[in-house]
Amino acid sequence: MIKESTRIIRFMIIGTLNALITALVIVGMMKGLGFDHVIANIVGYIAALINNFFWSKYWIFSSKKGKFRREVPLFLIAFGAAYGAQFLTLLGMVEILNWNEYISQFIGLFIYGTVNFLMNRKVTFRKKEKHNCDQ
Repeated sequence: MIKESTRIIRFMIIGTLNALITALVIVGMMKGLGFDHVIANIVGYIAALINNFFWSKYWIFSSKKGKFRREVPLFLIAFGAAYGAQFLTLLGMVEILNWNEYISQFIGLFIYGTVNFLMNRKVTFRKKEKHNCDQ
């Protein structure tokens, strides 16, 4: 069984990789291809989402039993919650507070990561608890 501290360190490593993927796609699309921050944000997070599922399943949460039918929908729900939280934060920072788009994207990564870890730990890849029933 993986210790929680090990799981968090692994999540941070893959989170950093996902942040790099997300950032490279976002910056490439905004600066290199001229897309606006909303489209770039969506595509960047989708690119990292695909990478994140497999690392989360097999390395972070060690769910190797092939429960794809259960895990994929729950992973997508967790992604939706995490992405929604960061996207609302992004819109608030850029559209309401008039903050820099790049700094707002960076801050959003931390919002996303926190919600994503908690949802996947508690819902998507949770281990079933064994109950001892004394009869």
